[in-house]
Amino acid sequence: MARKLQTIGFDADDTLWHNERFFKLTQARFEELLSDYSDKSLLHDRLVAAERRNIGHYGFGVKGFVLSMIETAIDVTDGAVPGHVIRNILDAGQDMLAHPIELLPHAEATVSALADTYRLVLITKGDLLHQERKLAQSGLGELFDDVAIVSDKTVATYQTVFAPHPGGVAAAMMVGNSMRSDVVPAVEAGSWGVFVPHDLEWDLEKADAPDNPRFREIADLGDLPPLVAEIG
Repeated sequence: MARKLQTIGFDADDTLWHNERFFKLTQARFEELLSDYSDKSLLHDRLVAAERRNIGHYGFGVKGFVLSMIETAIDVTDGAVPGHVIRNILDAGQDMLAHPIELLPHAEATVSALADTYRLVLITKGDLLHQERKLAQSGLGELFDDVAIVSDKTVATYQTVFAPHPGGVAAAMMVGNSMRSDVVPAVEAGSWGVFVPHDLEWDLEKADAPDNPRFREIADLGDLPPLVAEIG
C-alpha cells in the first residue's frame, strides 16, 4: 500500500536558512540614511507600500527590495535624494546578495533524515541567480530530487510542481515559514501544509491559518520527522 505522504516540499528562505534578518538590517540602514527627511515609522510604511506595488513588476527578492528602497527615497525627498544615499542603498543590496548562507537549527539533519525515504523538492521564490547561489552554498542541494524557483507560490504552483511526483498533490507536503505562501495555497491545492514559525516575518507574508485537517504547525524543523512518521 502506498504511503499517504511521498513528496515533501521545503521553502528555502527562513525555513532552511536565515534571510529576513538581512532585510531587516538593511531596512534599518535605509531608515538611518533618510532620517533627515522622514521619521522611521513613515519610512517603514512607505517602503512596505512600495514593495506591495512593485511585486508584480520586480518579483520577490533583493533586487526588487533595492528598487523599492530607491523609489521610496525619491518619493519621500520629493526627488532631492542625494546621490550618496542612492549609492549606499545599492551597496546595501550588494552586501545582501553576497552574504554567506547560515542554516537554521535542525535544517541539515532533518533534510538528510527524510531524503532516503521521501522525494524532496525545494520550492522557493525570488531572483533565480541568487536562489541558485544560496542553494549551492547551503550544502543541501544534492539532497533534493527537484528544485523549483518560482515567481510566486499559488495553488496552481503547487499543483504543477507536485503533479509529476508519486501520488501527486494529495501525497505531498509543503513545509515553510510563510502562512501566505507556503501553507495556505498548498493546503488549498490538496497537499499537507506545515507551518514552521520564524522570529521575523515579512509584512507581505502574513495570513490567517487555514481551517483544514491537512494543516499542521511545528515549533522548528526538528519536529518534522516525527510529524511525517505520524502522517505515514
